[in-house]
Amino acid sequence: QVQLVESGGGLVQPGGSLRLSCAASGRIAGIADMGWYRQAPGKERELVAVITNGGSSNYADSVKGRFTISRDNAKNTVYLQMNNLKPEDTAVYYCNAKILPRSLMDWRSYWGQGTQVTVDS
Repeated sequence: QVQLVESGGGLVQPGGSLRLSCAASGRIAGIADMGWYRQAPGKERELVAVITNGGSSNYADSVKGRFTISRDNAKNTVYLQMNNLKPEDTAVYYCNAKILPRSLMDWRSYWGQGTQVTVDS
């Protein structure tokens, strides 16, 4: 079974930092794009950042200059370093990855369980 497990969420004051991690596990033949999404109360899920297998990244305008996405392909892990956090960053953060399982000759999108990030004084 392929799964994504997230960690690193929590409560932080405005201006603080958090680092999220998401590790893919299982019998995996390949991982293409990995990314982070978030969903705030009453809002739709939105893309925060995405990174390709080769390390190219893109960010939502709202987080540019504050967040950094990275990955460790040897560990099948994607990270999101969040600096200068703002109250509007409060949301459940979900990781996502396009994965080719060893048991299947087809790519599919997988989602993590979500981790809560709360920015509040």
